[in-house]
Amino acid sequence: MNDVFVVTCEHGGNRIPAAYRQLFQGQDELLNSHCGYDPGALTMARSLAATLDAPLLTSTTSRLLIDLNRPAGHPRLFSTITRKAPSEQRAEIASRYHHPYWMELRRFVTEAAERARRVIHISSHSFTPVLGGRVRNADVGFLYDPGRDGEAELCAGWKANLVEWAPELRVRRNYPYSGKAAGLTARMRRCFPPDVYVGIELEVNQRIVFAAGRRWTALRRQLSRSLLATFEARCGA
Repeated sequence: MNDVFVVTCEHGGNRIPAAYRQLFQGQDELLNSHCGYDPGALTMARSLAATLDAPLLTSTTSRLLIDLNRPAGHPRLFSTITRKAPSEQRAEIASRYHHPYWMELRRFVTEAAERARRVIHISSHSFTPVLGGRVRNADVGFLYDPGRDGEAELCAGWKANLVEWAPELRVRRNYPYSGKAAGLTARMRRCFPPDVYVGIELEVNQRIVFAAGRRWTALRRQLSRSLLATFEARCGA
C-alpha cells in the first residue's frame, strides 16, 4: 500500500489577529488557558512531522476566535465571545481562517488519491489533566473510528509499540474523547473512503507538557518513533 503522512495542529496557539482584538479585551487569562489553545500540541506536531518527513499544516490562531477542529455550522464553531460578534464579522473570520485550513487538507488528500496514495492524517492535540473536577487517567490518547479497519489497526499497533518502549505510560484509545465526535478527522471520513483516508487524533496530557524537562522530550521522541516503527513494520509485513 502506498501511504503518505500529513500532520496537522488545529489548536497550536492563542494568537488573536489585530482586527479582532477588541473582542477579547480583558480575556488574557482565558486565552492563556486550555480554552484558548492546546499547550504542547504544536511542538508535538513538529516532532511528528520531522520524524515522519511529512507535510505540516498548523494554526496558531486561538480556538476562541474560531475552532478549526469543528465543521462549518457546528454550534461550537465560534466561542461564547465571537458568537456575539455581528454575522458579517463571523463570516469574515470563517473565510479567513477556517475555510482555507480545511480546504488545504482536502486538497492534499484529493491530490494523494489521484496518485493512488492513501493519506494517514495525524492531528495533534493535548488535554487538560482535570476537567469538571474529574482527573483524566491517561497520558496519551489515540482517537479514531473503530468502524474503519485501517484506523483501528494503526492505533492498536501504535499503542503496542509505545507501551513496549515506555511501559510507564498510560495509553488509551478513544479517550478522553470519542474519535467519532464532530471534528476535522470525522468530517474528512465523510469526504473520503477508508482506502484513501486514515484520520487519527493524538491527545497528550498537558500535565506532561507543563512538567517539561526530560519526560516531555522523551514523550515526543517515543510517540514519533513508535509511530514510525508501527508503519514500517506493517509495510514490511
